[in-house]
Amino acid sequence: MLKKNIVLRGGFLMVVLILVGCTNTGKKLQPAFESITADDLAKHIEILSSDEFMGRAPSSPGEEKTIHYLENEFTKLGLKPGNGESYFQEVPLVKMTVDPSVEIKITGNNKTLKLKYGEDFIGGTSRVVKSVSIRDSEIVFVGYGIVAPEYQWNDYAGLNVKGKTVLVLVNDPGFVTKDSTLFNGFAMTYYGRWTYKYEEAARQGAAGVIIVHETEPAGYPWEVVRNSWSGPQFYLETEDGNMSDCEFRGWITLASAKKIFAMAGLEYEKQAEAASQRGFRASVLPLKATVLVHNTVDFKKSNNVVAVWPGSERPDEYVIYNAHWDHFGVNSALPGDSILNGALDNATGTSALIELAEAFTKLPEHPKRSVLFLAVTCEEQGLLGSGYYATHPIYPLNKTVAVINMDALNIFGRMKDITSIGYGNSELDDYVRIAAKKQNRYISPDPSPEKGSFFRSDHFPFAKVGLPALYLSKGVDHVEKGREWTMEQSDKWLKENYHKPSDEYDPDVWDFTGMVDDVRLFFRVGYLLSMEDRFPNWREGVLFKGKRDAMMGK
Repeated sequence: MLKKNIVLRGGFLMVVLILVGCTNTGKKLQPAFESITADDLAKHIEILSSDEFMGRAPSSPGEEKTIHYLENEFTKLGLKPGNGESYFQEVPLVKMTVDPSVEIKITGNNKTLKLKYGEDFIGGTSRVVKSVSIRDSEIVFVGYGIVAPEYQWNDYAGLNVKGKTVLVLVNDPGFVTKDSTLFNGFAMTYYGRWTYKYEEAARQGAAGVIIVHETEPAGYPWEVVRNSWSGPQFYLETEDGNMSDCEFRGWITLASAKKIFAMAGLEYEKQAEAASQRGFRASVLPLKATVLVHNTVDFKKSNNVVAVWPGSERPDEYVIYNAHWDHFGVNSALPGDSILNGALDNATGTSALIELAEAFTKLPEHPKRSVLFLAVTCEEQGLLGSGYYATHPIYPLNKTVAVINMDALNIFGRMKDITSIGYGNSELDDYVRIAAKKQNRYISPDPSPEKGSFFRSDHFPFAKVGLPALYLSKGVDHVEKGREWTMEQSDKWLKENYHKPSDEYDPDVWDFTGMVDDVRLFFRVGYLLSMEDRFPNWREGVLFKGKRDAMMGK
């Protein structure tokens, strides 16, 4: 039976029809919950993150093993192909491999500085060409490289950077000042993301764009940059061959940035501090940059994996569970173990997709709406697979209820809370609150908003086109050891294992109890959405709401 729960959120009253407090409903759901087990999750994770799958790189033998493993699992469960008669959605890619002999040469003030690939900088070109050449390009320090009229901020004001190389800081001014009235305070906005820095520099006509890496504002150490952007890089195939992008895009270490500013007769710390203050004006440094990039260009294909459990009453309406199956494959430039297995990131989320699919098949009846299980490619290359589906949807977005994204699940044990990345943005939080309460848990916001996690996983491309998207992460309030312990363990794992070969499955260390709780919570959220007839929306004032309203004809 349906029971009405009235939930007051965001200054308005919302009536949510939910299936709770009913003995019959509890009995119906119990087999689904019981099917989600630590043993099953561990089995899939161990297989997907094994050396046999070679780090699950897109367009590689590792991809073939991965997508067919998922196809076989979905087939065994009785799910239908999600793309006509196929379980695959082909994603057209360009694979670019930069010659690692590339160097950046900085000249000026009768000095020369040569930056070494991997050690001092990482970079290349996204343009689909065999080589690019930037010679004696003026270097302009543009602070955070942001043009944000709504914040009355323009780092490019009065500048013409066509043909020049811009040097930019990662994150945004609010991170440094902690001023809650400046951007979003300590929490990163999209203007702080490296993707935005590249996009804006291209719009301004810069020939090159170089981001200064600092661990705290970036949210990860230099090794992550080096491991993520060295080796083959993938881009979506576009009509213009990415010729609208800057010729060169890259990162440099903090030590290299300090050397560059010293060559210019400036102190990096003072310049960075000035860049965070209103009234900052970009400056042309008395230096020039030269870089020659040689590429190997290959046109490749990768695949999103799509399976559907049809709805009984409204099969043309869809709830999506999403996780990325890819990781970085094999990087022969790394010493010792060169396989980046990606056990936590994201064999865990991929395994949860399989477990959730099985849970829905254990229900005595199909849900009213269809449930789509979407394993996307190329998350690690810039959210390309989810971005492709969001702009080339198999099913109409105005018939899609929401996306529930899963990325790097909990291996630290049971938590009192569940984290909603982007908490407060949409009405989907209300469904999470209901599901969390059934587990005697509470919903909490991102504990590290300065890292910009809302912009770093596969829910974001869906949000950008207007589709309500939920990114749930492990909680931080450990049942026995508390919040401080969990934050310490998370930071330790990030520093030691994130995007490194050491991200491997370890049955002696991993605690699956919290992961099982979370996946069961994910199931309840999706089940609630699949059994009602309303379409949750973004909250008033959230950037994406206008696109959703237009999509829904409002």
